Amino acid sequence: MDTTENSTSGYNIKTRFIIISDTHGEEFKPEAKPLKHADVAIHCGDLTDQSKIEEYRATIRLLKDIDASLKLVIAGNHDFTMDNPVFKRKIAEVRPPLDPDVVRREYGDYGEPVDTIIGRLGFQYHPEKGHKFSIEKGVDVVITNGPPKGIMDYTGSCQRAGCPILFGAVARARPRLHCFGHIHEGWGAKLVTWSDQLSETPSHFTDIDNERSIIVERLSGLQKSRFDTPEITAAKLKKAEYYSHERCYTTSHCTGDANPLEWGAQTLFVNAAIKGTEDHPVQLPWLIDIELPRAG
Repeated sequence: MDTTENSTSGYNIKTRFIIISDTHGEEFKPEAKPLKHADVAIHCGDLTDQSKIEEYRATIRLLKDIDASLKLVIAGNHDFTMDNPVFKRKIAEVRPPLDPDVVRREYGDYGEPVDTIIGRLGFQYHPEKGHKFSIEKGVDVVITNGPPKGIMDYTGSCQRAGCPILFGAVARARPRLHCFGHIHEGWGAKLVTWSDQLSETPSHFTDIDNERSIIVERLSGLQKSRFDTPEITAAKLKKAEYYSHERCYTTSHCTGDANPLEWGAQTLFVNAAIKGTEDHPVQLPWLIDIELPRAG
């Protein structure tokens, strides 16, 4: 949608986002490339799989394929060559030392990935030491690679892998949109309504009003299960086919929509991991309309 076509509501402007994450150096297949224009494209990290130069080039080509006026990109834990201290430690640990020419050819500066150095990933922090997330109240959009604890963070082993400190920071700031990836099985979106009172130590147990929150979509809503009736299976396949044809999962939360986002009381959380499972290797990008305040 062209910005000139965007409708306004008071001082808010309808804004369209295309959100992806965890592409791991893969490009869009021609039949899956998003076609619609967006005001903002966001990539939430894990641009590569092994942080190789050619994977970064592939990601740049993928981003060029997205029709958006503004493109915002962050690194993820697989993009360790962008985390210079980690990258240098990896190279220093390799025995025998790596040939500098190989380093430059594969990574641009320091080294090639071998089994001895793929143990430590980039942009990570110790879970017991935590991390300070500087998210100020009034921020509209938050982009992280990993999810907050309790929000679309279930792994394949049914463990929550999100960060509780990140949840607390987002709960205090209450942005309009928080997008991330990292947990591939957590693909989906949820419109969270916050509890009236904020806990001293916010958590998904105490600070979300689940009765007034809405699951927009998750993988179980598109992928058939052995427990599904034939009718449910048919409905899922029809929905999956529709959004595959659209090349994005689309949702809108603006004035006049069925579920308009109420700023300050709600946050739209989006897990946009593109890389899927063996059965479903590619997951859909998100195409989202929300209202943002007019600049100035």
